Amino acid sequence: MVSDSDRALSILRLDHPLAADSAVAGAKAANLARAARRGLPVLPGFVIPVQAVGDLDTDLALKRRLREAWTRLSEDGSRALVVRSSSTAEDGAVSSMAGRFVSVLGVRGRPAFREAVGEVVGSAHGPDTMAVLVQPHLEAACGGVMFGADPVDGRTDRVVVAAVRGGPHTLVGGEADGTRYVLTRRGRVIEGAAGGPLTRPRLRELARLAARAAAVFGGPQDVEFAFDGAGALWLLQSRPVTALAPPPPRRAPLLGPGPVAETLPDALAPLEEDLWLAPLDHGISEALATVGAVSRRALRRGPTVRSVGGRAAADLRRLGAAPGRPSRLRLLNPVPAVRRLSVAWQVGRLRADLPALAAETVAGVDADLAAVPPLAELDDEDLTAALRWSRATLAALHGLEALAGSLLDEPASVTTAQLALAALHEDRRRGWDDPRILTEDPVVLALTPPAIGAPGPLPDVPARAGRPREPLPPREALRLRIRWVQELSARVAWAAGRRLHARGALARPELVRALRMPELAAVLQGGPLPADLERRPAPPRTAPLPAVFRLAGDRIVAEAAPSGDGARPAGGGRGTGPVHSGDGDPTPGSVLVVRTLAPSLAVHLPSVAGLVAETGSPLSHLAILARELGVPTVVGLRGALDRFPPGTHVLVDGDTGRVEPLPSATGTRPSGEESVA
Repeated sequence: MVSDSDRALSILRLDHPLAADSAVAGAKAANLARAARRGLPVLPGFVIPVQAVGDLDTDLALKRRLREAWTRLSEDGSRALVVRSSSTAEDGAVSSMAGRFVSVLGVRGRPAFREAVGEVVGSAHGPDTMAVLVQPHLEAACGGVMFGADPVDGRTDRVVVAAVRGGPHTLVGGEADGTRYVLTRRGRVIEGAAGGPLTRPRLRELARLAARAAAVFGGPQDVEFAFDGAGALWLLQSRPVTALAPPPPRRAPLLGPGPVAETLPDALAPLEEDLWLAPLDHGISEALATVGAVSRRALRRGPTVRSVGGRAAADLRRLGAAPGRPSRLRLLNPVPAVRRLSVAWQVGRLRADLPALAAETVAGVDADLAAVPPLAELDDEDLTAALRWSRATLAALHGLEALAGSLLDEPASVTTAQLALAALHEDRRRGWDDPRILTEDPVVLALTPPAIGAPGPLPDVPARAGRPREPLPPREALRLRIRWVQELSARVAWAAGRRLHARGALARPELVRALRMPELAAVLQGGPLPADLERRPAPPRTAPLPAVFRLAGDRIVAEAAPSGDGARPAGGGRGTGPVHSGDGDPTPGSVLVVRTLAPSLAVHLPSVAGLVAETGSPLSHLAILARELGVPTVVGLRGALDRFPPGTHVLVDGDTGRVEPLPSATGTRPSGEESVA
């Protein structure tokens, strides 16, 4: 047994049993000692124990032992050393205390060594908490930090590496960003920059080290590493990955704004969710069940469209919009034979009857909308009934629109957005103001997303061509009625808010947006307001959703992009220009890079040289309109906003799906022509 006096007088080599005791050697040194005993590549060294640090200036025997240890390790001063903190308060399972204590690199000579030990001891946050770890200074060819699990999304099947040329101190000290790699546990590169400091063999070696460290310490580790000039890998530090986010459930659906962002691109208040998001989910789910794409049993497990932080998100696998290659198994129809025959019969009948059914529905909705009296003439019960009618009608329209999109091979010669742009152009030339335009040409509503509140100004962008003479095909006609019914419900809800404010029930008319539909119905019948109404954000101030993500409770976990960038060509030829993203109108000839294909973007299409979206489909109405206008368009390009910051000159090839940065401006695209030499 080792006495307290023996502990106080000992300078411990890393291979000494006591060096693995964090109460004696501090956590950093103890972890390295444990790793070395299990065969991990750890540099030799020694530790000044916690109990000995306070006696360094007074105990002659301790001074002698320290000098002997320094002489051996530094080869009598000819070799530089690293003097590092090893506190009992750092590198724990809850908190790493990373960067809170001093380490001194490249220490040469006895005086410098004594000074470095004093600096490290002086950085302690309390008495009897600091040990001092001394190792040879490694001239690293490259180094960095490695996490045995992704600390952001909690995935334990990933290894995340950041590396720099030289030692890792510039990376951990914040002086360099480093090159980031994401690996499988076997070292296959999922994400990484070409030309970085680490080769694929070295990355595989790091993945093996991550697995060995996890086995030694019983969980994923945060590791500092370095490769020396001869290519040998060294473990410089190992501590538990702290604050590891809980991963999503194993079968959590793959979500994203996807195609629903074209219908509801903005953050939604609670009442807007009830009025527009719930019918969208109901209609699309019914369409999926009708054509046999998803069983009703599967649909009962969760919604197809849901609110995530107030923004619309869809189950991408259900809608066939998930990234990556489809499994070969999905090419086989898993529906039992009898059900398959039934579905085939239904689909065949639907395909034949759908145009007439769509026309009948459109005519019925138009008649119902025309019969709505001025809202001031409606009593409270009528307002509630109008909102309920709009929800039921939207569910039917969304279902039919989804069926038309999947079953009808209709020409896309005329779109709602194209018709709206032409109408707006004509009406502006006539000198009409916004209220008259909305009354005479409500088709222009297709250029704006729905929102409860006082109407904002219509855009003022000229169209390229006159109003098309052909009628809208069934799907586009249904889309237009969806927008009209949304607008009716928005105006009815706003009228209810203003009425309740005039009565003193609401402090402000816009607070109506924070009510849920049942709450609004109850308040219109004289019921009380919810106690927390004033504290509800309406709409919530949430950032746009990632293109692909899963949910771990309420936390959004962005999905790592699979190989390839997901880009899909949407036509329009080729063009170049500087990137515009964010708020404000794009300058003529610029390339518009956006997260989602929102309907409001249609007004900008006549003047831009290209359109790039992180989500969306080549069959979306905005992509169709872009093709008609000869705007090169690429959709589904993951990470486009990060890859192409504003001002970057890019080539957009709508025929191949390529988006490439150009070294300098090469001019803008003449209408319908390629402008790249």
